[in-house]
Amino acid sequence: MSDTFRPVDWIYSSNIYEVNLRQYTPEGTIKAFSRELPRLRDMGIDVLWFMPITPISAEKRIGSLGSYYACSDYTSINPEYGTMEDFIALVKEAHTLGFRVILDIVANHTGWDHHWTREHPDYYRRNQEGQFYDPHGWADVIDLNYDNPRLRQAMIDVMRFWIGKCDVDGFRCDMAMLVPLDFWREARQALDPLKPLFWLAECEEIAYHEVFDATYTWKLLHKMEAVWRTESPVAGLDEVLEYYDTMFPDDGLRVYFTTNHDENSHSGSEFERMGGMARAFAVLCCTWNGLPLIYSGQELPNYKRLKFFDKDQIDWTGRYEMHGFYRTLLQLRKRNPALRSGDPAVTLHRLHTSLDDRSFVFARRAGDDLVLVVLNLSAAELTLPVAQLLIHGSYREAFTGTWLDLPAAGNLVLPGWGYAVYEKTK
Repeated sequence: MSDTFRPVDWIYSSNIYEVNLRQYTPEGTIKAFSRELPRLRDMGIDVLWFMPITPISAEKRIGSLGSYYACSDYTSINPEYGTMEDFIALVKEAHTLGFRVILDIVANHTGWDHHWTREHPDYYRRNQEGQFYDPHGWADVIDLNYDNPRLRQAMIDVMRFWIGKCDVDGFRCDMAMLVPLDFWREARQALDPLKPLFWLAECEEIAYHEVFDATYTWKLLHKMEAVWRTESPVAGLDEVLEYYDTMFPDDGLRVYFTTNHDENSHSGSEFERMGGMARAFAVLCCTWNGLPLIYSGQELPNYKRLKFFDKDQIDWTGRYEMHGFYRTLLQLRKRNPALRSGDPAVTLHRLHTSLDDRSFVFARRAGDDLVLVVLNLSAAELTLPVAQLLIHGSYREAFTGTWLDLPAAGNLVLPGWGYAVYEKTK
């Protein structure tokens, strides 16, 4: 992050939740989703990221409803979801409950029948035949032309509209690396004076931290999947995390996740891709130095792939079996200074033991506050000699309430695929 842009203060201990309105309820509407706000707030969610809520192009539409990311009008609400008034009311209610709301901005492309194709065709790139096109193989969208200053201003005006009309608190910028970095710099310079905003880039480009507060961590996601498939040893996690630690800016926030809309729909649920390790990896994503991202339905949990271009509602049972799991992790992250993201006062220590081939252990410290995380990345019971941890104090396990006094003789025992998160008591 450059000296020009600094993350908003409220983001460092925040937890993000991705909202898929289409699949969330039978109605698939803004009003129907608003019923879930108190439950999500109790779970520890602070930031609601709404996938695109704009109308979807009909021309070259894929499936019965099309892609959320093939927009036909940047400043309207998809009538499937309700009205602009519905969304304004939801943002107001969310703010009252303590949430922040960010919107998905798809700045690289639009659908084929976006009104700009008629009103401002110069906003688009053309192929050698002079036709609109997309170079990435996406049949239902066409690329915008950021060589055109008028397009740049129009896109900034789009974001200004959502800030002024609905009071949103920031943007998740789709495929941000496909849009020139200097455009995003222009956008922040123009829009940050309006209100404190959070800027999340869907990319893993180091240079984009010059402008963006946070970026994605696909490299770790794919490494976690490889560890589950036994295509990588556990040490592969260390390689990726060391790369993040040494190559990315110290104040560059990273967003960690085991799934999102792309991964779920195109590759499968986290349980398909990570099997028995899925929950242990969710603990890692919620306690490592970054911002955790939870996707719609993970608190159920959702075991199925949701269709991307058609209605395919999450099969809610009303039990929310993972609500308590995520509540424990997310509320701990908000409460304990040792889990604050991007804080130079917080140190992270990878604790190596004789069982590194099937476990992953680390501690995070801020002054007298310390959180110890132990993950069993094997199907066998893990018996870890606690003397090898080389830390001191009395610790309470966040999920079970059991106590651990260190240093001590004896073993810490975890079941196959088990996890433990210990919080030091004062």
